[in-house]
Amino acid sequence: MVDLAQRPAGGRADPNHLVVALPKGRLLEEARAGLEQAGYGLRDGDSGRQLVLPSAAPHVRYVLAKPADVPVYVEYGACDLGIAGLDVLREAQRDLLEPLLLPFGHCRLAVAGPIERADRPLRLEPNPRVATKFPRLTEAFFRQRGVSAEIIELSGSVELAPLVDLADLVVDLVQSGQTLAANGLAELRVILHSQAVLVANRAAWRLKAPAIGAFVASLRDLGSGRASGQSEA
Repeated sequence: MVDLAQRPAGGRADPNHLVVALPKGRLLEEARAGLEQAGYGLRDGDSGRQLVLPSAAPHVRYVLAKPADVPVYVEYGACDLGIAGLDVLREAQRDLLEPLLLPFGHCRLAVAGPIERADRPLRLEPNPRVATKFPRLTEAFFRQRGVSAEIIELSGSVELAPLVDLADLVVDLVQSGQTLAANGLAELRVILHSQAVLVANRAAWRLKAPAIGAFVASLRDLGSGRASGQSEA
């Protein structure tokens, strides 16, 4: 098991030892493949229910966390680095460094609604109810357009909300759009183009600079670039 007490807080960290948070769910397999290619793959046979996993590199360990929790683990120093979607980072607004965009996890955060209202301008929607897992980004998007939306936060399949008259619109992550179409919904506006981002704890970035620098350089060879931090509305 990784000793999470070995972290930048208080200066007790081994400068050669890295703890990296990985998101469960849609990004995990792509993250594992990228780390394997970079020489930091997860050790064979460490699957199942384990949440703290060793790497093929002896000085690196991984923590598996819910996607929304990855920025928390990194900000508070339990992990030195993490991989998270740009959508999660912009929603969470944690105090993190974003040294690298990663070439996977591409999707978009979009407003969607019933197909029959696809041509109706959003500004003509009178106080729409909007179901989403991203209340902060959703509220900001509608507020910037002068639309007084009622935001309904859900943790499950938001596509269900218009089908049962819980909401008029939804804001959710879209890749192919097939799930929307299967539920009679159409993509209306893109709020944010998202992809995976490597994030770093600010203290670890200074205290573990050589180890983190080598890790970042290996991932940069995957074809990624520096994170711009820019969102699209």
